[in-house]
Amino acid sequence: MEKSFFVTHPLAPVWSPESTVLLLGTMPSPASREVGFYYMHSQNRFWRVLPTIFGETISLPNNSPDTQSAIFERKDFLLRHNLALWDVLASCQIEGASDSSIKQEIPNDFTKIFSNSKICRVFFTGKTAAALWKKHCSSYEKQFGLTCTCLPSTSPANARFTMEKLIEEYKIIKDFAN
Repeated sequence: MEKSFFVTHPLAPVWSPESTVLLLGTMPSPASREVGFYYMHSQNRFWRVLPTIFGETISLPNNSPDTQSAIFERKDFLLRHNLALWDVLASCQIEGASDSSIKQEIPNDFTKIFSNSKICRVFFTGKTAAALWKKHCSSYEKQFGLTCTCLPSTSPANARFTMEKLIEEYKIIKDFAN
């Protein structure tokens, strides 16, 4: 059993005033925190699924030694498609990357993003993110007229979803990205 740590979210949200869709996870994994960007565990399928639904590919792998170029490529992809990316939590007690171990959670404040963008759709990248949103942040839905949808996790731990099934589920994002 991994040791539990109190983690403060170290990554800034990626968004612009033109963003129409917000993708939300729970908290960056240890691998993502180490690299300094979202979904950067070498086995996470997020950066293979998302570009695929837009008919693109990301050239640098999650574990690329050229970290800054890999991050730039991902940010550029998100912003070109008016996608925003962040996490529900600002801090929490967590064991490794185990969402099921999360305790003492404190949510992020989304007011600035929703007040200064065109976001009307929120997609959660897993059930825990959706549950934590519902527990701590659901008031934003009425306040900003948001529609929220839970998508399956792209984590390698979610083995019951093949790449093909993930791509099929994530295709809905393209309908709301401009």
